[in-house]
Amino acid sequence: MILRKYLIPFFAYLKYWLVKEDQYSIQSPLVYDLYNGLLVFAKKSVGKDSELEEIRKNLLNDPEILEIEDFGAGSKKLRSTNRKTSSITKYSTSSRKFSLLYQYFCSRTPAKIVFELGTCVGINTRYLAIVTKGQLFTFEGSYSLWQKAQEFPPPDNIQFIYGNINATLSPNLQEFNPVDFVLIDATHTLRGTLSYFELIIPFIQDSSIVAVADIHWSAEMNAAWEEIKRHPKVVLSLDFYECGILLFDKKYKKGEYILHY
Repeated sequence: MILRKYLIPFFAYLKYWLVKEDQYSIQSPLVYDLYNGLLVFAKKSVGKDSELEEIRKNLLNDPEILEIEDFGAGSKKLRSTNRKTSSITKYSTSSRKFSLLYQYFCSRTPAKIVFELGTCVGINTRYLAIVTKGQLFTFEGSYSLWQKAQEFPPPDNIQFIYGNINATLSPNLQEFNPVDFVLIDATHTLRGTLSYFELIIPFIQDSSIVAVADIHWSAEMNAAWEEIKRHPKVVLSLDFYECGILLFDKKYKKGEYILHY
């Protein structure tokens, strides 16, 4: 079982490496523009957001022990429910590279209502807040993480929502919609990921984008990604190995892409 847990991501990455495309092999002009826009955005972002990376640096050196309420698959690296902030930041947060990817795709939407499922220590939250034109709602089930994410004064456009996401997501979707961008980065189980997606789907529009983190993290997440991208409302799916991006705009031709990033 332990060996299988590590083999699943390995073979998923091997497949990704063998079949991934770059911008020169994309036939669709619209997908080319979208993907090339990401590469240009990432290149232009070099040296920017130093204040956010300073927060990351502080969290990477934070020795405080947090008691984590875990509602999902847990962590591969951190077994105990009592975890150092520095270790959580190192093993359970996105790299700057993928924080920028989420920021870019959020910026491609109207970004009036943005949802993040799984605040963790709040690094992706702050990257998304920069491009959010309305309100960003970030959901976290662990009280200690919910507190830690707010330790550094956050931007005014962020609302931090504490509680089991199964209970907090639906009422907020009912009150604040349509949702322009969603990052699903919580639970990391088949059942949890699919349930979040099914709750979100009625509240998205053609211009919305949904990001799913850690799509090849486990066999369950592989299965969740495969099922999600086959949903009839999904027009375009982009696999960046560490995450998947879903688009619903009918201006794109229906398709699936595995892209180098």
